[in-house]
Amino acid sequence: MEKAKFSTKSIWAGEKEQLAFGATQVPVVHSVSFGYDDMDEWYEVAIGNKPGHIYGRNTNPTVQAFEEKIRILEGADASTSFSTGMAAISNTLSTLLFPGDRVVSIKDTYGGTNKIFTEFLPRQQVEVILCDTGDHEAIEREVAQGCKVLYLESPTNPTVKITDIKRMAAAGKAVGATVIVDNTFATPVNQNPLELGADLVIHSATKFLGGHADALGGAVCGDRALVEAIYHYREINGATMDPMAAYLILRGMKTLKLRVDQQNKNAASIAEYLKTFDMVEAVFYPGLEDHPHHDIAKEQMTGFGGMLSFAVRGGVDTVRQLLPKLKYANRAANLGSVETVVGPSRTTSHVECTPAERLAMGIPEGLIRYSAGIEDIDDLKEDLAQAFKAIEAYVKS
Repeated sequence: MEKAKFSTKSIWAGEKEQLAFGATQVPVVHSVSFGYDDMDEWYEVAIGNKPGHIYGRNTNPTVQAFEEKIRILEGADASTSFSTGMAAISNTLSTLLFPGDRVVSIKDTYGGTNKIFTEFLPRQQVEVILCDTGDHEAIEREVAQGCKVLYLESPTNPTVKITDIKRMAAAGKAVGATVIVDNTFATPVNQNPLELGADLVIHSATKFLGGHADALGGAVCGDRALVEAIYHYREINGATMDPMAAYLILRGMKTLKLRVDQQNKNAASIAEYLKTFDMVEAVFYPGLEDHPHHDIAKEQMTGFGGMLSFAVRGGVDTVRQLLPKLKYANRAANLGSVETVVGPSRTTSHVECTPAERLAMGIPEGLIRYSAGIEDIDDLKEDLAQAFKAIEAYVKS
């Protein structure tokens, strides 16, 4: 399986061991507990000397299949799962950081992640240093002063900025830091941070991995010792993935390559198309040659992703007029789904932040996050055209 191509892995990886009764699909095991007649066998499973399950908060066969699939797709030694992507992020940081530790990251991470850095970790006497995302020299200077964790997100949510993962991972390794990369936007189809030197990769499985906006989940993959420590924190603190969510995400992952390849194409085409509208002030997509870190993206990504963002003239007032006119887009706080999803950061990625905080992160109120679906590209373009035309008079006034 390890040598199979990505599409084959996404379908077959992690499933055979969990099949039962001749089924060709992994069953949804809803049982909370797992019973044993042999007390010694029960004990051996409980302490981890034998494979098996004892209690659903710890492990579950359906969830285990998901963990194994994402482990193989990311080329990791180990993986564990969570109830949500934010649970994966918060549990990982809580496992690794203690009072007196120092963490270096970037300013425009996902809003929930940013809140951990600016609100929760400082309460625990963890020193947090947030650098401008594109300023690699500044990040290197801060890392060189020493840190326990270097946390990166590339591409970023929602400004799709790019960080040179290989370069930053080398800087982190030089001081003994654990290097973590949120790979949600890229997916393992487009980017493999572990191959670039990261120690851990985080996913909100809710997004592209599941792909159908019907299940919450998160995952961490990477170094075995680190993942085991994170799993231990999670099993005690209880942010466990639901078996039904694991099943739905597993099902979605079988078409991950097909979906993401199409989303890559659609996003690239939409990004170019948006540049033709006078009402669009700027388009942000790493596949565009005028993106400030396009060359880095070309080096470390095999595809530029299904996510882009664009700023419109007139700011939030234009956003209010434009988005309701779109016929083929859900106005919702989600991304990575088969349907196109749009929304401003003030109600999606950075709803927890104030306007001033968003502005400090380089996120204007008139920025629209656009998650390209797998619809026909001509329909998506025509939809944008009619929406802009419908509000043209309003914007000019």
